[in-house]
Amino acid sequence: MASTSLHITLSLLLLISPTSFATIHDLTIHQHEFSHNPKSQAERLIRALNLFRGHDVKINTGDNSSLTASSGIVEKGVVFPSLVGSDTSVQDLGHHAGYYRLPRSKDARMFYFFFESRNKKTDDPVVIWLTGGPGCGGEIALFYENGPFHITDNLSLAWNEYGWDKVSNIIYVDQPTGTGFSYSSKEDDLRHDERGVSQDLYDFLQAFFKEHPQFARNDFYITGESYAGHYIPAFAARIQQGNRNKEGLHINLKGLAIGNGLTNPEIQYSAYPDYALNANLISKSDYNRLGKSVSKCAQAAKLCGAGKDDGTNCLAAYYACNAIFNKIMDITGNKNFYDIRKECQGQLCYDFSNVENFLHQKSVKNALGVGNIDFVSCSDKVYEAMVVDLMKNLAVDIPSLLEDGIKLLVYAGEYDLICNWLGNSRWVHAMAWSGRRQFVTAPTTPFTVDGKEAGKQKSHGPLTFLKVHDAGHMVPMDQPKASLEMLRRWMQGKTPLAEIKDQLSPM
Repeated sequence: MASTSLHITLSLLLLISPTSFATIHDLTIHQHEFSHNPKSQAERLIRALNLFRGHDVKINTGDNSSLTASSGIVEKGVVFPSLVGSDTSVQDLGHHAGYYRLPRSKDARMFYFFFESRNKKTDDPVVIWLTGGPGCGGEIALFYENGPFHITDNLSLAWNEYGWDKVSNIIYVDQPTGTGFSYSSKEDDLRHDERGVSQDLYDFLQAFFKEHPQFARNDFYITGESYAGHYIPAFAARIQQGNRNKEGLHINLKGLAIGNGLTNPEIQYSAYPDYALNANLISKSDYNRLGKSVSKCAQAAKLCGAGKDDGTNCLAAYYACNAIFNKIMDITGNKNFYDIRKECQGQLCYDFSNVENFLHQKSVKNALGVGNIDFVSCSDKVYEAMVVDLMKNLAVDIPSLLEDGIKLLVYAGEYDLICNWLGNSRWVHAMAWSGRRQFVTAPTTPFTVDGKEAGKQKSHGPLTFLKVHDAGHMVPMDQPKASLEMLRRWMQGKTPLAEIKDQLSPM
């Protein structure tokens, strides 16, 4: 798909090609189902998080020469100006922020944070966290979910007792280009598919381990949330390819963990009515009326990724399948689609605005070394650029990883609608690999934390599925202790994720 903005109406879509007209006609997709275009869909998701929007690729017009002169990584130690409640210096802990100039771009720089482990940094695994969107920065997870700190109401930082840096050396990356603090002066540097995204991440990882060779031999895990259900399998497959072909440094990939992700859209979109009915969000008559939309979605999704007219077919699938979600939301009204236990106040479901308020402070920008670059939590420009990627099935990349013994953990908070546990469970169970039959017939067992059931789990070999109780879309935010225990046990090879006697040390 060309890099021009995808503000597409039904009439424009029908002009793309005769094939696209036939596809849409055959699917009987009506005008009202196109009312939620990619731009408005992105804005709806961003508003629900009370985050700032960013339409344009960020252009660097100031003096950031210290960050942009290198063709590789430029990194600095980070001392946040408002960190409270610690008698250990941040310099001793090893907190870093930097830019990486993407070699397969015209002018793109990828921003990242790196926090060394609070435990045994030389031995603990290296974990990378990818936030979804597509187009939302890693700082949302860093400050509201599983990072070392939380932002307080007065914009100071307090230590997170359950930050994932307690068991790992963790990286947060603003990607694709145009997300968070990442930027370019060229719109051509926007990415449109997982091939471009995963190549950028692979290039970054190679440069990162050259910058930090003491961590290159550590176990490596890819984790993330939401649209990272696309990013993670593609990135893992790119690492697998690089390792097999002996490209650059060998990456010691051990596993991938997808939280409330979108991985196999055909299966997951079809699960929306079932989840909504079981959760009493819709009536049986509503459910029956959604049957036609589910059929159209399944038919359209099968064509996405088939090869011929791929962009057109994937865009048609995007509209057909999002009609299911939008119709459910029309019924539920102001229900929080990230956590159905909650109502949205107006258009806003969460208030994460402090992440922008904190990162827009001059003192914080100076500490990070970002110069005059503005932070954008979620970019609808990036969302639009990636729209033809949304309906592709990324589960196809996973079986070969499992056969190589690379672990997969799929976890989901039980109260999330948008990437709900039921759809995730279904694609995991449907995935064809050598251990599928044993996984399907494996028992479901409790996941316990402090002797209390915190979820339900199912495991066989390298594959684990976990439904987390009392959590919505953002499991590490809703159940921080359980999510940290989940990560620790999984990385230690506990399958099922059995409770272990030794406890995490405080702070």
